[in-house]
Amino acid sequence: MSSRVYDELIDLSLKRGFFFPACEIYDDAPAGFWDYGPLGLGLRNRFVEAWRRYVVRYDGMVELDGSIVMAKKVFVASGHLASFADPVTKCKNCGAIYRADRLIQELTGRIVPERLGDEEIYALILENGIRCQRCGGEFGGVERFNMMFKVSVGGEGEEAYLRPETCQSLFVDFLRTYKVGWSKLPLPLCQFGKSFRNEISPRQSLLRLREFYQAEVEVFFDPEDDVDPLRWKRLKDYVLRFGDERCDFREVSVEEALRTGLVSHWLPAYYLALMQRFYELLGVERSKVRLRRLGEDEKAFYAREAWDLEVQTSLGWVELVACNYRGDYDLSGHMRVSGKDLTVPNRNRKVLPHVFELSMGVDRSVYVLMELNYVREQKRRVLRVPRFLAPVQVAVLPLVEKDGLPEKAWDIYESLRMEFDAVYESKDAIGKRYHMLDEIGVPYCVTVDYQTLKDDTVTVRDRDTTQQVRVHSSELRAWLERALSFPSAG
Repeated sequence: MSSRVYDELIDLSLKRGFFFPACEIYDDAPAGFWDYGPLGLGLRNRFVEAWRRYVVRYDGMVELDGSIVMAKKVFVASGHLASFADPVTKCKNCGAIYRADRLIQELTGRIVPERLGDEEIYALILENGIRCQRCGGEFGGVERFNMMFKVSVGGEGEEAYLRPETCQSLFVDFLRTYKVGWSKLPLPLCQFGKSFRNEISPRQSLLRLREFYQAEVEVFFDPEDDVDPLRWKRLKDYVLRFGDERCDFREVSVEEALRTGLVSHWLPAYYLALMQRFYELLGVERSKVRLRRLGEDEKAFYAREAWDLEVQTSLGWVELVACNYRGDYDLSGHMRVSGKDLTVPNRNRKVLPHVFELSMGVDRSVYVLMELNYVREQKRRVLRVPRFLAPVQVAVLPLVEKDGLPEKAWDIYESLRMEFDAVYESKDAIGKRYHMLDEIGVPYCVTVDYQTLKDDTVTVRDRDTTQQVRVHSSELRAWLERALSFPSAG
């Protein structure tokens, strides 16, 4: 599945170095691995900075950084060795292997429930006359393929795995973190880092990767505790937007969602609001967001209740955050396999905390933010990402390369580059430079012209409006600080 906007963004990303296939100089490089160039890395870093500001700090979360390689027993306890598998089907003619549920969805538009059996999935392939996209051959049956990457550790080759999600680090580190000073429930632990899944046929660039970034939150809590009044006061009136596959929407406050049973517990209701609010702070319109509750046959094997925060794009609704009420599934599994007591004291009794999870896909969030802010205006392409997310915040340009203008422009660039992500551009005509900088999302261009030599003022051009104002060079840094600051979290 593709779209004109998607194709144009890929072209832009390759042309300007936002992101591109890993090992692309080799013809046999495996699919599903993408590298970030300077601009893409800058945008991703800004996104993570916003996550830390509007989610981590706002809620008082505790951030950890766990190991990517984890012991086999971790995934015995988590259920991943037994259950973390995708349905695959193989062409009888050419041997091409496809992920069966994704293939059905792409060709028919039908979502295949996660818990549908292999024979039932194969029946859908036959029923819809689906054949190999490479050679037109028939498919054999459907079987399961475990998506974890196995690694051999040390000289004796001890079996371990690359983590398929960052959350397992938070589960196994919970007790240590609780003991060393964060001994109060609810305890939200979070982590930004890489995960690895051996996807069968990854496509669509940052939307489906084998090596990808997550920003995950695991909130450990006692389900019998009363509402946390400080948290509840912050977001109880915030309006949640629920939607389903039929695009029937219902907007209700957090408090109303709990009262009417749309959400079973105050804590998931609060954190669903925190996630939706985060994307709205990044400029995503509420009309493009939905919280979709997953049915029993769609939920992951560990989830009691589950919602996906999805955003509407040219490719359809894209899941950005998986929100799962995991109950005590994780800690009970790790307690059983490790033999360690993971219960903690709470209100004069020992409890095994429940977990509510917010699993955010960072790479696909970056793509979605690019798409939603990509504008084509005749011959001009503009990436109107929010100013505080822009990978390059300001560009300094001499009007022409003579008469002392480059020297003056360079001095101004030098005065800004330690405070802002700034670039100096002198190549090509000024109009062509403006268009190039609009294309990569630079919010402000500072142009040094002949007037600058007279009164030390510069022209500041706005990316979105193309309007220009004159600012004295001594006031430029303060002006940019105000214009580029993160909006208040409220």
